[in-house]
Amino acid sequence: ITMFTFGSNAYADYYSDYITLRYGMRSNDVKRLQDDLKSLGYFNNNSTGYFGSLTNQSVIKFQKDNGLTVDGIVGHQTAREIKVDKVIKLANSYQGVPYTWGGTSPSGFDCSGFTHYVFLQNGITIPRTSAAQYNSGTWVQKSQLKQGDLVFFTTYKAGASHVGIYIGNGKFIHASSGAGKIVISDMSNTYYKSHYVGAKRVIY
Repeated sequence: ITMFTFGSNAYADYYSDYITLRYGMRSNDVKRLQDDLKSLGYFNNNSTGYFGSLTNQSVIKFQKDNGLTVDGIVGHQTAREIKVDKVIKLANSYQGVPYTWGGTSPSGFDCSGFTHYVFLQNGITIPRTSAAQYNSGTWVQKSQLKQGDLVFFTTYKAGASHVGIYIGNGKFIHASSGAGKIVISDMSNTYYKSHYVGAKRVIY
């Protein structure tokens, strides 16, 4: 099952539609790109929808900072990295929000309500529960984890009963019932290391 099964029909952008953006183009997708780069701190001008020199410079800086091919062209790999960075930025902005059983909004989240909400706000629809999320996407080996992947643990019941978003450097962000809020945890923590059951990729 791919991400497009979940959400591309309901939400179209240059990432989900595999649209390549480059210097000289003018379109609504370019404006979305400028808005995205602005939200990530790479574009400080008005979003005009024209891919000029300022947009090109912003894309190049983003590519350099993220270890991508530096060509000023927004192909799918650059678009994916922008999407991932937006997901992680939004997730991080909710640190400290209370854990609420069944919660699906910034007033309170449970673990899968948090992942579902963060991805949905970025145009990616995943199932609501951790067990269903575990059955979506593409399997990822622990050694191959990328930022934006979903990581799963078995906690209060057998199977994938807890989920978070991998943010890199061996850490993930999640709605923790133990902490009572959205927190960042280390996957090498004895508890999470022993209760880890797998990971799925829904941003390709």
